Formats: sequence, structure tokens, C-alpha cells
Amino acid sequence: MALHHHSDRPWRVRVDDEEGTPCGAGVLLDDRHVLTCAHVVRFAGAAPGGATSRVRVSSAACRPEWTRTARVAPGTWVHDHGTQRGDVALLELDEPAGCGVRITLWKAPLSGGTVQVYGFPRDEPFGMGADARLAGSGHRQGEWGLLKRIREGDPWIERGYSGAGAMAVGGEFDGHVIGIVVADYVQGDAKAAWMLPTETILTYLPRIEEFTGGDRTNELGSPGPGPAGDPLDDPLRLALTQELTRLLDSDWCGTVVVGTGGTTAVGDSWLVRLVRTADPAARATVTDAELTDAPGGTVLGLGAIDAACDARGRSVAEVGGYLARRFGFPGGDADEVRRRLLRRRPPACLVVGGVDRAEDPRALVGELLGELAARARSRGIRLVLGFEGVPPDDVPHDVRLDPEPVSGDATRRATAAEARTAVGRLAQAEDAASALYRERGVRFFAAPRLPPCVAPRLRVRLAVARATEPHHELAAIRDLADGARAVLARFDRDVRRLIAAHEDLTAVLELHRVRAARYFGDEDRRLAERHAPAARALHTEPIDLGAARTLVGRYVDEVNRRSEEG
Repeated sequence: MALHHHSDRPWRVRVDDEEGTPCGAGVLLDDRHVLTCAHVVRFAGAAPGGATSRVRVSSAACRPEWTRTARVAPGTWVHDHGTQRGDVALLELDEPAGCGVRITLWKAPLSGGTVQVYGFPRDEPFGMGADARLAGSGHRQGEWGLLKRIREGDPWIERGYSGAGAMAVGGEFDGHVIGIVVADYVQGDAKAAWMLPTETILTYLPRIEEFTGGDRTNELGSPGPGPAGDPLDDPLRLALTQELTRLLDSDWCGTVVVGTGGTTAVGDSWLVRLVRTADPAARATVTDAELTDAPGGTVLGLGAIDAACDARGRSVAEVGGYLARRFGFPGGDADEVRRRLLRRRPPACLVVGGVDRAEDPRALVGELLGELAARARSRGIRLVLGFEGVPPDDVPHDVRLDPEPVSGDATRRATAAEARTAVGRLAQAEDAASALYRERGVRFFAAPRLPPCVAPRLRVRLAVARATEPHHELAAIRDLADGARAVLARFDRDVRRLIAAHEDLTAVLELHRVRAARYFGDEDRRLAERHAPAARALHTEPIDLGAARTLVGRYVDEVNRRSEEG
């Protein structure tokens, strides 16, 4: 009897019709089960009620190659033709494959990274690989993750790849299957494809849970105390939802602290709902109509949030353990989790609710969340910290979505139009300051810290206060907006001083270099030894202007001294 050999990816299989015509691909879960697309089974004529009940499954990695007949396991054919919904089926082999394979499908973040798929295009019956980049979803409905081509001219996904396992390449999930290919898109030079993530597959096929690993995207749990009903029916909760969506659906990065209690008792049902719109598992339980009919700015893209957990009653170790498992980090030590999150590429988007109701809130912030919050902007991380009470001032943050009314002089009045104009001007100033910091400010050591954004909170309060015009809160909103603009003006001046100082030092260094070259030649070793460190100091980021000024001064002094000596 011939010995059985297979490659290091023995789970790759081809799905054919009864005549042996290739229809797509599949993932061999164990010796008796194959995961594939429902439409692949339909192409093979074996959909429930179809012309036949069987397909053929053949190995793409074993020698000698094996072939088994298979049929759809009862209750596991999920397909809503013409939509980006479902499209998954579980096949049961009539006889064991004999490979001894058992694979784990991993629940992994979808916000970025590279995957490799192996399909069976028409002209390649033995199969061909293709690489793709995870790219979220790109729209409000559906539950498929978008795949984009990495390089022009490389093989791309086409018919015959449906059902292929999407295997992560690089990063913490390297070599693990995180979903299956469900469709391709080709329109001229524009090429893309879609995959169904493990979490969505598991929602449709709970019986495959034994073949899955990793933690879910969303562990926020049920909403805490707060008003019942649809969160979007309340103007305050609607405004909070829209402001957080505005941040998380853009290229913004940083830390936002969110208050869900206080005197407004707004609750966190709006936050729980918003996270669910990005959750691959929850998407399978929500209709497209519910997503498309929702008010604008209240739905996140699929996979926009990488991890969300509820800290209420949980220890630092429990929160850290969840994050470690979710991102595939070894262990769950708070220091190691924090270090890896700060270095992770692509940067993560995290939501941690009920921070002030954790087992030890001070330890949770001090040992895990505090440094993440302080460095989120510089590392490209988006971090949302929810507090059932009023968010404390000492937690580092870039945006504060506090629903509490803005207090001010009760004798002052302003119209809604005046307050709206002031907030609009502030938002423009904040955008300009953020761009200045991102493009120029981050280049300098000890640059002034970008002031927290105030406009998002003021827009939230404006959505409520303008309904009671005239009201003293409108005046308080206007005054706070004007005060925040003054702070931004000081920040702008301070950054531009650094830029001007750097430009002056660069000009001085170049002027004296040209002068030295004219009188002493470009090859003067002693001058070159003074010039090189000064030039490095002016071009190595973060630029320490104090050190650069000293080194430029030494070079200038040496050029002057040599000139005076003749």
C-alpha cells in the first residue's frame, strides 16, 4: 500500500461536480468535514432540491491524491443569492479522507494584513495561489470582508477560488485560516474579492465551533444601566453615536473617553449598538434594511473595531488575557500586551467599556490602559474608553465625549446659530492643528502636545441644547469653543516657532558649509567631523533642537576660527 504524503497545507481541497468538473475550493476541517461556499455546491448541482445530492472532494495537497463523495450536512446550506450575505455550506464526506487533518479556523481582526488563498481556476486544475490584502468592508450592509489585490500582474482570485481558505500571512496569525473566499470582482483593471470571516461562519454554522479558536471581536455584553428603547430615538444618544462614528470611520487616531452615566444617565446602549454594527458575528443577525435605514453616521464598516470588551467586574489579568487571545499575543501579562499593542501593525482599534467599574479601576488604567491612552495618537491606535460615571480628567485622552451639560454664566445668552458657527470654526481649527502636528510637529523632540479636540463634545451638546433656544448652555458652548480656539492658536504659534528655528539652523549650517568649502575645500577632515553630527541632528527625527543648536554652533565657531587664522 502506498504511503500517504501531504504538504504543510493538507486542508486545501477542490470541490467538483459528480462528473469531476471543478466548481470551487474548500477547507478540510477533519477527515469527515469540508467547509465551502453554498454557491459552489449550487454550481455542482447538489444544493438542497438540486439535480443531485452529492459532490466530489479531491485533495490538492496529498500524494497519492484522494477523492471522496460528499453531501451537504443537514441544516448547513446558507445562501441568499444576490446579496453579500452568508454563502456557506458544510459537507460531510461519505468516507473518511484518511489524512488525519484537523484544522482550527481563527477569529482574527479584519482591519488589515495579508492573506493567501489557493483556488482552482479553469485553466489550472491543480490549483494556484494568490495574495490579497484585508481591506474592511467599504459599505454599510452585508457581512463580507473586502480583499484587494496587492501587486499588479500577480495571479488574482476568480471563479474556482470560492470556498478557499483565507490564510493569514505574517503577523500573529501567520499560517492560520481566518475565513473563506466567497466572491470575486473584476471590472477592467479594478479587481477585488470578498471573504466570509470565521466569526460570521460560526454564527451560521454553530456546529463547527469545535474547529474554531481565538476570542470574539465583541465581548461588551449587555448594556449597563440606562434608558430602554432604541438608542437612536434619543437625540443625545444619537449625537454621541454620530460623533464616535465620525472618529472611527475616518483616519483619526487617538483616545476618546466616553461618559455613559452622570446626571444625563444616557447609558451605554448606544455604544453597545454601535460596536455591533462592526462585529462580524452580529452582522449575521441584522438585516441589510436595519443597517441602510439607520440614520446617517450611525453604522461602522465591518471589522472597523478589532476588539471590544466589558471591564465591569474584571481584573487587569482578565482584560489583558482577552486582548492577548484576541490579537494572538502569547500570554496575557499586562506589560507584554501593552507593549505589543503599541507596536502592532496595522494599529488596533479597541473599545473597553465600564473602565470605572472594573475590579480595580486604578490598576487597570495604571498597568494597562493608561500608557495605551497616552501614546495612542503617536502609534496610530484608536482607543475608546467607556466610563459609567463622569470620565476622570487624569486619564490621557484626545477627545472627550462627555454628555454632561456644558456649564457657564447663567446670565449670558446665545442663539443656536451663533453657537453652531463657533463650533464650526473650532472644528476647522482642530483639523488644521491636527494636520500641522501630523506633518510637522511630530518631527520634533519635546514638541508641544496637540490639545484635546473639544468640538466633538460640543456638537453633542449642541444637538440637545439648540432645541431649547434661547438657553444659557448655548452661550457656554460658544464661549468654550472660542476659548478652545485660543488654545489652538497658542499651539500653532509654538509649533511654528520650532519649524522656524529648524529652518534657521539648517540655513546657517548650509551657509557656513558653502563658506568653508570655498576657502578650505570640501575634503577638509576636521571641518567634516564637525559638520556631520550637526547635519544628522537636523535631519534625524525626533529632532532635538537644543542638541542641534549646540552642534551647529560648534561647526560655525570652527569655521570662524579657521577663517580668522587665515
